[in-house]
Amino acid sequence: MTAATVERRARAGRFVWLAYLTLVLLALIYISPFLIQVLNSFKTDPAASSDPLGVTPSYFTTAAYTRLFENSDFPLWAKNSFIVTLIVTAGRVFFNSLAGYALARLNFRGRNMVFAGLVAVMAVPAVTLLIPKFLVIRQLQIYDTWFAMVLPLLVDAAGVFIMKNFFESIPPSVEEQARIDGAGTFRTFWSIVLPMAMPAVITITIMSFQGSWNELSHFIIATQDPQYTTLTRGVAMLNSGQLSQGTQYPIKLAASLLMTIPVAILFFVFQKRIMNTSAGAVKG
Repeated sequence: MTAATVERRARAGRFVWLAYLTLVLLALIYISPFLIQVLNSFKTDPAASSDPLGVTPSYFTTAAYTRLFENSDFPLWAKNSFIVTLIVTAGRVFFNSLAGYALARLNFRGRNMVFAGLVAVMAVPAVTLLIPKFLVIRQLQIYDTWFAMVLPLLVDAAGVFIMKNFFESIPPSVEEQARIDGAGTFRTFWSIVLPMAMPAVITITIMSFQGSWNELSHFIIATQDPQYTTLTRGVAMLNSGQLSQGTQYPIKLAASLLMTIPVAILFFVFQKRIMNTSAGAVKG
């Protein structure tokens, strides 16, 4: 091994270590707001206001979490969010998969126009649809009900688009064999194609769970009864000083931290299966 080769390898090694150090620093910068949130949620209000970056053990207390559960309707908000999120997630996975399969495999009149309309809906900012959505909800006389909170969220254009593209990546020969064996269209979709599209299904599940869990604008125009308040609306109300006077940073940060946990758990459990396109390959 020549001296030039050794020098090149040494330079390459230094570059790798420099790259890793840069990535670590960027990661620390990225997660620092979250770490500050966690630390300040275990502080008193004066300590969080005067020394938000302090890590003195005497600062730490669970008073914010105790007050959050005892002096607010946080458990009710969490229950409502879980109910809506589970129903919406299940509905989106089912209906998005059906619609995506229909656009990918079924030849019906107007299919291209439906797909064009789907893409057009994706291009429209969601905020511009709030007033029409509110008018439809009032016209259907479902305002201030569970139906108003759930029905408009059961299907989303992005989910249909993802499922359509994934179904098109699956060879049609798989379905042809099922039809030869006597399976109908829905049976072929449900028993053959959908299991092969599990990476896309997992992706839709995570997107739907996160989207409905963090939804705020729709719930604002769908309900006003406190019994239907979700976590997003409840935490927004905390920011207006509902519990008491003062900044109340620990309570607000505690509520935000608890909101983060379900989505984080879901993502870390299924992250390796998100859109793993190799799972849909067919062996010869």
